[in-house]
Amino acid sequence: MQPNEVRTSFIQFFRDRGHVVVPSAPLVPKRDPTLLFTSAGMVQFKPYFEGRVTPPYKRAVSIQKCLRVSDLERVGDSPIHHTFFEMPGNFSFGDYFKQEALAWAWEYVTKELGLSPDNLYVSVFKGDDEAYHIWRTIGVPDSRISRRGEDENFWKLKSGI
Repeated sequence: MQPNEVRTSFIQFFRDRGHVVVPSAPLVPKRDPTLLFTSAGMVQFKPYFEGRVTPPYKRAVSIQKCLRVSDLERVGDSPIHHTFFEMPGNFSFGDYFKQEALAWAWEYVTKELGLSPDNLYVSVFKGDDEAYHIWRTIGVPDSRISRRGEDENFWKLKSGI
């Protein structure tokens, strides 16, 4: 698939599941003095997650343009370190949680994108038995589930979010 096809299929997949399509927010967050740049898809939704603002919808989907410089020295050393990229995301504001989110993630990558389950691995936070059991129920074998601790969570350590 070409990038535009992936974007379109992701948006449509979650729109079909009741998500409101929200456009990408600016790279410089408007009312967030804690960030210089939008570094993740959830940034524009922080006021909802923090409970400061009531969301106008229960579910959202977006393809967020992101800029990260917190791990600039690592760009090029690894395939997971970038400066500018787009982050697809589906978000729930009190409507659903892990069970639906993980099942939909699996359905999207295996059914919509056609990736072979035999080539996929998942990770869960080391103490998150609930997520581990959900992945097992979905059909992911134990050998393809990796429990990771905070020291291995590059999102938390490197992104600044």
